[in-house]
Amino acid sequence: MMEKNYELIRHVKGESKFLDDLPVLSNTLNAYVFTAPVAHGIIKKLALKYALESKGVFKIITAKDIKGENQIGGIIPDEPLLAEDKVHFIGQPIAVVVANSKYEAKQAAKKIQLEVEELPAITDPRIAYQQNSLIMPPKIFESGNVNDAWKECDFIVEGRVDSGGQEHVYLETQASYSFLKEDGIKIISSTQSPTAVQRIASRVLDFPMNKVEVEVLRLGGGFGGKEDQATAWAVISALSCHLTGRPVKIILSRHDDILWTGKRHPYSSDFKIGLKIDGRILAFEVTYYQNAGASADLSPAVLERSLFHATNSYYIPNVRAVAYSCKTNLPPNTAFRGFGGPQAIFVIESAIHKASKVIGMRTEKIQEINLIKEADHFYYGQKVINSNASRCFIRAKEKYQLEKLQNEINNFNQQSKFIKKGIAVIPICFGISFTSTFLNQASSLVHIYTDGSIGISTTAVEMGQGVNMKIRQVAAKVFSVDINRIRIEYTNTSRNANTSPTAASSAADLNGKVTLIACNNIVERLKELAAKELKCEKSEIQFKDEIIFKEGSKKKINWIDLIQIAYRERISLSSLAHYATPGIYFDRTSNKGNPFTYYSFGTAIIQSQIDCLRGTYKIESVKVVHDFGKSLNSKIDKGQAEGAIMQGIGWMTLEDVVYSEKGKNLSDTLSTYKVPDVMFTPEDIQIEFMENPSESLAIFNSKAIGEPPFLYGIAAFFSIINAMQEFNQDIKIEYKAPLTPERVLLQLYNKSIS
Repeated sequence: MMEKNYELIRHVKGESKFLDDLPVLSNTLNAYVFTAPVAHGIIKKLALKYALESKGVFKIITAKDIKGENQIGGIIPDEPLLAEDKVHFIGQPIAVVVANSKYEAKQAAKKIQLEVEELPAITDPRIAYQQNSLIMPPKIFESGNVNDAWKECDFIVEGRVDSGGQEHVYLETQASYSFLKEDGIKIISSTQSPTAVQRIASRVLDFPMNKVEVEVLRLGGGFGGKEDQATAWAVISALSCHLTGRPVKIILSRHDDILWTGKRHPYSSDFKIGLKIDGRILAFEVTYYQNAGASADLSPAVLERSLFHATNSYYIPNVRAVAYSCKTNLPPNTAFRGFGGPQAIFVIESAIHKASKVIGMRTEKIQEINLIKEADHFYYGQKVINSNASRCFIRAKEKYQLEKLQNEINNFNQQSKFIKKGIAVIPICFGISFTSTFLNQASSLVHIYTDGSIGISTTAVEMGQGVNMKIRQVAAKVFSVDINRIRIEYTNTSRNANTSPTAASSAADLNGKVTLIACNNIVERLKELAAKELKCEKSEIQFKDEIIFKEGSKKKINWIDLIQIAYRERISLSSLAHYATPGIYFDRTSNKGNPFTYYSFGTAIIQSQIDCLRGTYKIESVKVVHDFGKSLNSKIDKGQAEGAIMQGIGWMTLEDVVYSEKGKNLSDTLSTYKVPDVMFTPEDIQIEFMENPSESLAIFNSKAIGEPPFLYGIAAFFSIINAMQEFNQDIKIEYKAPLTPERVLLQLYNKSIS
């Protein structure tokens, strides 16, 4: 089947429509948000007089104007849309200026007079924990008995690990456009969660959900940053539209988007790991301090996934993991590719790396010894079926000749005084499903029109990951028609209600599966009709390349003729189907269950080189063996893997989100926040598709690819650390990411950087 991604062709031609490409109604207003200038404080005065008199201003909206509930919190209702008495982070919305143009709205916002009694701000999650500033009670997952296990260990190693935030840097910033309908309101939003926007808008506007229609064209990137964070801006545009009676558009500038929105959660963690002399890990204890920011957002769910991935792809019999979601005075942190998994996996890999130095065993040896095997159980109770952990690890070592690479690096380092090379291996295991079981559902509406063309509406949002193409491939395969006959409609809550977010790497699985069901429903009707026309049994009917025929006979009907006959016979050519992932559950009383549909496994080998005089480095190569199942579209999957790997490397190396002690983002522009560019990209990136013939609940056994490869980037950190140790064996390793050139340079000479 042709794998060409037509979404990309439209992008290149400039034909793809994003929110800001839509023509607007002639009476459209523009909104700009006036936000908190301090991270924590009591609002003493808010004066709008001069701003209201500013040119072009139509209305200024504050919390007092909200007729419904001033609350946008999803998991925990702890986040007002507009601040009322107190502010909790720099960038928290206080008022919305609605004017004829965005420029006029922004100029008017500068004239708003605000007096705030500033209060002390918390930016460090450990300090928040000490002050009992928590989003919710702690979560604890455990198995075995770590206290007894320590007595059986030959080595016990402890340490601290810190990982930083990460800016999403999606190409399309947060945006929304709302206008009134005859009986309700329509919101066009750049969101991964159309139903969340619908639900929260109905709450704030005091409308029933059936009066709020949400549509998503496509996103110019999301990476989790538009799963929950898009809701506020969509609701602001809807509220402004409702109160003014006119269409209202809001699009954040890049600077405002970086300054006001949440990032990947920074974590600070403590670990204790116990091993036998042969490298077997007997016990692992970890405490996570998650920097949630000022409100919950998706932090509880992110923290829970950290707990699920505390042991990465290893079997450890005795585990205790404690997680605190700490409330600080930063913008609420949110979903990001990996959703808490990378933060946890960085901790266990740091623990193994440190332990390897203590017991004198190569890191990759410890990794391989402890890989989870078929029929083992993860520490939260799920049994491993079709484990490819060892298979991927062994294949990566053999294919990329790990021993040879290590010998070449050793020879190079012996001959080079100030340029050093390092190499690191990382196995990965990532669970596929929403860990909130109820979210694992989707619907699909399939229509066949009388000319033989096909329209499909699903709950998935296309955001560059190729989900629309994969859904088209599913339908083309089931109907055995040219893929050009198939069109995917924009995601819309009136066509597909109660949508789960396009997240958790599950969109292709959920929406592909349900589209398969819907298409098969129609195929069954068409087979009955064809059997009648060809005077044979239904079981004898075959569909192939737009021809419907009786097996072993010359009798046939072409696709269009069959569709027209069906229409004349009044046979339904439409199907609305629903799919709920079977067999998954999780008991949050015992913290045991089967939360995941299946697991993705893989192994990466990353090689780096550093300049020990300047602290600069480059990632020379990334070599991966990844369990793709049986890829439905290898071009899309390879592109997703490469992009995720580079994003993971960026998180581990260059991307440093820096806040002042008073909660001011000091890296709020792309001149002060560095992302990997083409010059930083390794010249050698190799990805082997390890096909797994074992059946899974992935669509056509094509495993999810959005998030798992991000984890490979973690190996970049350890490859750089290993190169640093070649220069200075007495280096005091700080397991703190990102490992920026500044941190490299100072650690090379045993100095510390905050």
